[in-house]
Amino acid sequence: MFYVYNLKCKDGFYIGCTNDLKDRINRHTLGQVDATKNRLPLELISYFAFKDKYTAFNFEKYLKSGSGRAFLNRHFK
Repeated sequence: MFYVYNLKCKDGFYIGCTNDLKDRINRHTLGQVDATKNRLPLELISYFAFKDKYTAFNFEKYLKSGSGRAFLNRHFK
């Protein structure tokens, strides 16, 4: 499975994609991911599971767009 996840950071949100959600969240929490190490603490807000890698990456790209951010704000704020 491939996962698109949404983290709440101290200064906003972070959206990412992985095939091992537990390991990736653990690495974020330990400060081992450059994109979020200065944005701790983190909280997992939501994640979406996909069988297909390309569908997951396309959904991640959508969530990073203006309409995708609006979707997240509407449903997960």
